[in-house]
Amino acid sequence: MDYLSNTPDTQFKEYLYEHFSRIGKALSSPPRLVILNILCQGEHTVESVASASKLSPANVSQHLQLLKSVNLVRQRKDGKFVKYSLADEDACRFFVTYRKFVHSRIAEIDMAIRAVHEAPSRRDAFSVERLEKALKEDSIYLVDVRPAEEYKSSHVPGAVSVPLAELKDRLPELPRDKEIVTFCRGLFCILADEAVEILLEAGFRANRVEGGVLEWKLAGNTLESS
Repeated sequence: MDYLSNTPDTQFKEYLYEHFSRIGKALSSPPRLVILNILCQGEHTVESVASASKLSPANVSQHLQLLKSVNLVRQRKDGKFVKYSLADEDACRFFVTYRKFVHSRIAEIDMAIRAVHEAPSRRDAFSVERLEKALKEDSIYLVDVRPAEEYKSSHVPGAVSVPLAELKDRLPELPRDKEIVTFCRGLFCILADEAVEILLEAGFRANRVEGGVLEWKLAGNTLESS
């Protein structure tokens, strides 16, 4: 529509709000929200998103193209691979703010979070500020239990990569004289909770971080990649 050429005001508004609604439509699919959360951790191929989200590569590809069409996601060629990430830092901030807003408005989400917080892994979870202090004091051993590609893309300085699937086999590598603090994708991710359960059963002192990479970064902290 050429709304600039003597177009009535109602058509102008319809044109604008139709485009505003495109972001809402993109966020209306639970799998796409899962994909956005995964891409918040860093670049991924279609295959790695599929593995992390338990979706088929074909479905992931369709969702990624829709997210790309509204500029929430971007892609780049890396040799033979195409890698996807969130479009920019504004997209990351928007997604984090959106989650917080929905969390504050939907009672069922708050009830679910409260129930999860009764689990031993979350009763005394580390805030970002507490994590900063503990790392400076070298009083904890921080373990990033996300998949290795997410750790390589970006991680908290000082964190050691031990993907959840490898944790049981790598328990002998972990120190017994420090509290093990596990780190994953954030408040709504349970990888760190599962890791804490494994560690507690093995006799370690263990806890988890409430936030994830995005929360760490948005608090003004730096990230590393490898």
